[in-house]
Amino acid sequence: MKRRTFINTSVAATAGAMVAPVMIPSHVMGKNPPSDRIRIGQIGCGRIARGHDIMETIGYGQALFTAVCDVDSRRLDDGRKLVEEYYTRTTGKKNYAGVKMYGDYREMLEDPSIDAVIISTPDHWHARPAIEAALAGKDIYLQKPTSLTIAEGRLLSDVVRRQGVILQVGTQQRSSVQFRVAAELVRNGRIGRLHTVKIGLPGDPSGPEASPQEVPPELNFDMWLGSTPVVPYTEMGVHPRGDYGRPGWLRIENYGAGMITGWGQHHFDSAAWGMDTEYTGPVSVEAVAEFPKSGLWNVHGDFMVKAEFENGVTMYTSGGFPNGIRYEGTEGWIFVSRGDYVASASDPVVADASRKALDASNPAILSALPRPGEIHLYQSDNQHGNWLDCIKSRKEPISPVEIGHRACTVCLISHIAMKIPGRLAWDPRSERFTNSEEANKLLSRPQRHPWGTNTLRL
Repeated sequence: MKRRTFINTSVAATAGAMVAPVMIPSHVMGKNPPSDRIRIGQIGCGRIARGHDIMETIGYGQALFTAVCDVDSRRLDDGRKLVEEYYTRTTGKKNYAGVKMYGDYREMLEDPSIDAVIISTPDHWHARPAIEAALAGKDIYLQKPTSLTIAEGRLLSDVVRRQGVILQVGTQQRSSVQFRVAAELVRNGRIGRLHTVKIGLPGDPSGPEASPQEVPPELNFDMWLGSTPVVPYTEMGVHPRGDYGRPGWLRIENYGAGMITGWGQHHFDSAAWGMDTEYTGPVSVEAVAEFPKSGLWNVHGDFMVKAEFENGVTMYTSGGFPNGIRYEGTEGWIFVSRGDYVASASDPVVADASRKALDASNPAILSALPRPGEIHLYQSDNQHGNWLDCIKSRKEPISPVEIGHRACTVCLISHIAMKIPGRLAWDPRSERFTNSEEANKLLSRPQRHPWGTNTLRL
């Protein structure tokens, strides 16, 4: 695929830290020489990158990590060490060196030797680097949620498809067999006509007050804030300095929307697979939710969302249901969850309530797998591996950008409905509310210059 020259933005590049030229010894890749490998740059070296994205990708023979990027220099160096120590162990050669470090992802994107990037940043830093990576001709693995607003999600999807790059959204439930099987059984009518979907998704707790602190010397806090408003630094509001525990930004609305996007995109994406609504969305949404009255953490707590679809299905989402997806039809029900699996120690899984990964009102339903001529859905056994395969083949991945945007849209309009009482009518074609201009004002957010997507030259 022809690589495009990185597009200049109206933002002057800030200085990034770069060390050590890339040195790829001929012995490193075994049967796959460096010229056959996909050279990957890692953007964001925090909890999800270390525990999930890097380690889920680095073991594949076609992958070669050559660069890491983070606005926190400690995490940046830890990311480099993680990659280089892995290659040292697996090649049997001492002191592997060959990973560039960048403090600014835009400088990484200018490197023509990098084929693809993994974006594992906080939620408010998803859409812009993904758009810029697409403009630079890089293939992309993007952590969910796909975007912070519907407006930037639409822009991302349009640019990615225009540029013809491969983007895989990190909705890895699609690569777990039970979610595919459940969707196939529902799509093939094993529970009769589907009429109701119930999704279990908890809220977040409120948090304590936090006094302003000095910005640590290792953190480029202005760039970390990006397009969001300037606020005083608190360690609780960013990420822990001493470890890779769950970061506090996940519970602050400046940087995300709480669990409705944190886990919501996983479940809404999987539910759409079974509902056959992957490229559309609800026609109405209404919600109730509790929000903290004080404290640094201000995302939603307990909630209930009702969404109605054009095909007659009604979807309810609440922490009152077991974590997972329950499809209800005229002839039975199917429940699917991750079971005991967790991506990190902070995943909101109550083991006793979600232990059984696949269940049904009648066990015979689960054995009635699709026959020849019936609906057979896309199969993948690993989200990162599927992405790498699709980079080579140029085929569409299991979680492409438009499907990701549509699932994220359900999260975001649900969050809007938590703020505005009453039934909101939604047009999934125009991606606007038809009965509330107040709600339409929340389809985008003000963006702090110069970091927002509105500064990009497209």
